[in-house]
Amino acid sequence: MHLPILQPGHSRLRGVVLRVYRLAVLAAILWMIRIHAARIRIDTDAPIRVDEARVFFRDAASLSTDTSDRLGLFVRDSHGRNIGYVLRTSPLCDKIVGYSGPTDTLLALDPAMKVVGIRVRSSADTKQHVADVKSDEYFMSLWTDKSWDEVADMEPQKAHIEGVSGASLTSLCIANSIHQRFKLVAQGAVHAPPPRWHAPDYLLVVILAVACAFTFTHLRGRSWLRRIFQLTLIAYVGILSGQMVSQSQLAGWAASGVPWRIAPGMAILTAAALLLPWSTRRPVYCSHLCPHGAAQEWIGRLSPWRLRIPAGLQSALRWLPPGLLALVLAITLLNLPFDLAGIEPFDAYLFRRAGMATIAVAVAGLFISVFVPMAYCKYGCPTGSLLNFVRSHGAADRFSRRDLAAAGLVLLAYLLQSVIYARVHQWIFR
Repeated sequence: MHLPILQPGHSRLRGVVLRVYRLAVLAAILWMIRIHAARIRIDTDAPIRVDEARVFFRDAASLSTDTSDRLGLFVRDSHGRNIGYVLRTSPLCDKIVGYSGPTDTLLALDPAMKVVGIRVRSSADTKQHVADVKSDEYFMSLWTDKSWDEVADMEPQKAHIEGVSGASLTSLCIANSIHQRFKLVAQGAVHAPPPRWHAPDYLLVVILAVACAFTFTHLRGRSWLRRIFQLTLIAYVGILSGQMVSQSQLAGWAASGVPWRIAPGMAILTAAALLLPWSTRRPVYCSHLCPHGAAQEWIGRLSPWRLRIPAGLQSALRWLPPGLLALVLAITLLNLPFDLAGIEPFDAYLFRRAGMATIAVAVAGLFISVFVPMAYCKYGCPTGSLLNFVRSHGAADRFSRRDLAAAGLVLLAYLLQSVIYARVHQWIFR
């Protein structure tokens, strides 16, 4: 069904209006997520509790506020004696983002202001990545016995602090947050440092450039070369780095900001995934950059079987990705304890650390592609649906059901963050 919004003969103007409309829809939803996340940090933030301090100081009986620029708490025993000090990185360092969001880290210091230990309180990052960091004893003890000034001088790159394997963005987010939190006393404010480029960032940009070459030049006709590139995508972007555009990543970035500091390559890749189809009509990411799409294409090409899906079922299945986008909005704006990585297959490529839900989605999608080519891309991918929504179709564009559905998602986002959030949390967490 197509719903024309302009008189015939105005196709070019209609295409421009639709492009602006779709960009505005996306911007409105991202803005509501961003504003809502900021409100949660301010209005419903989680203060440090005595039992958290007791993990490091077993005689802790109370906490008293430190009115200095350190913005922490003195830990006191039952006699009122000072036995330690605790502080947290949030919300002051929430501009420092990992794979999909900031991490709130508790730091405990002895009365001489030397670090006793650290503990992850909460995180907007992927749960499995956070679990990997927590279990890495070497990383978690890097700051132990360091003084305040020593920690303030521990800029992660200069101190040669390496990320935890498979969770590098999450661990570097923690390291940078701790460094900036301790520098707060000297600087008076936390400012995210400029981007620092590393080898993986350069590789992602090179891969993006090659994908653009396949999209916009005669290279797209060299099928053998494209097959080699697809294997590279699966091996490096998928299995080795795991840096793929996903709903968990996009929702986290919308709420917390783009991690230019520790992932400039991923930031550029994500921007290209959204803006290139909007401006050029070409679905660069879905066609030439997604490892899961490449894997499905290989399976479909090698499989001798084909299963025809009835037209009615196809029409019903095409509503699944928009439905998943609505679910993502609900989970994000209601701040529900659900890992968004579990609704997509992308984290499964880091199979040693992936959760069962994302592995199940990945295996199911690849299995179905044996019989239905690119089945997950067509009928199950919310990220692909989002990228296809912003994609322009030029003069052939019409206001369609996807545009109506997008307007519905904007209304849903507004209701979730302005009306439903408080009532749901009062009911769930009372």
